Amino acid sequence: MTSQPPPPTPPPAEPPAHPGPEAVPTCFRHPDRETYVRCQRCERPICPDCMRDAAVGHQCVECVREGNRAVRPAQAVFGGAAVAAPRVTWTLLVINVLAYAAEFVQPAQVLRQFEMWSFGVYQGEWWRLITSAFLHAPPPSLWHIVFNMWALYAIGPELERRLGSVRFATLYLLAALGGSVGIYLFGQEAVGASGAIYGLFGALFVVARRLGYDARGVLWLIGINVVLTFVVANISWQGHLGGLVTGTLVAAAFAYAPSRNRTVVQFGAAAAILLVLVLLVMLLPPTAYPGLPAITG
Repeated sequence: MTSQPPPPTPPPAEPPAHPGPEAVPTCFRHPDRETYVRCQRCERPICPDCMRDAAVGHQCVECVREGNRAVRPAQAVFGGAAVAAPRVTWTLLVINVLAYAAEFVQPAQVLRQFEMWSFGVYQGEWWRLITSAFLHAPPPSLWHIVFNMWALYAIGPELERRLGSVRFATLYLLAALGGSVGIYLFGQEAVGASGAIYGLFGALFVVARRLGYDARGVLWLIGINVVLTFVVANISWQGHLGGLVTGTLVAAAFAYAPSRNRTVVQFGAAAAILLVLVLLVMLLPPTAYPGLPAITG
């Protein structure tokens, strides 16, 4: 019986090769950082500093930026940037309160220089047409400013979100001017934001109708306040009605402007209303002072 030769000895195992640098994925923006996470859109490796949360997984900074370019910015219902916080409303509230605080310090001087006075406007003191809309019945009376600021707080934010901040500010200031022009033409002197507030009432009615909401509640609100205007003493019906008419017209221009060239139509109409108000003051004398010439000097 012959013996079998022993089996050949296997060659020694070679040590595993160390992976080269190219085998370890690194962030495409930071090559010195290893990462095994890839962008869900471009599939490039990204490190934690370059990751941005997405609906599924993560995306890189470049893909997020590119995606934002393709997304149209949110808009208010009637144009303009969407309003997250009604900053114009809060600003108007602050200005009115600060002006009232100034009346506590020097009520006579503040009112004498800045209240709405028809003859003063006729003589060229045009600033009264706007400054008077930020003043109220002097201290210790509080009901005037409390009512107006409560109304601004209650309906201002909703209108600002619907119209956008710029359009809302335009509406408010034009309604305030319209109230002052009403006082100029048919009254003598007054103070208060009531013209602007009544303009917001009219705008709220227009916006509700345009959006298909039930506007009967707003109509009742306007009706009750108009009745109070003629029933309660020491209320300027000229300022209330002037602001109501102006605010309603401005809101109608904003709400019913065609989608094509909407911004041009809206602000063109606002400019036209402003021009009419200015011309009324320039070409007509206040009726409370008979005998004045038809055109101011």
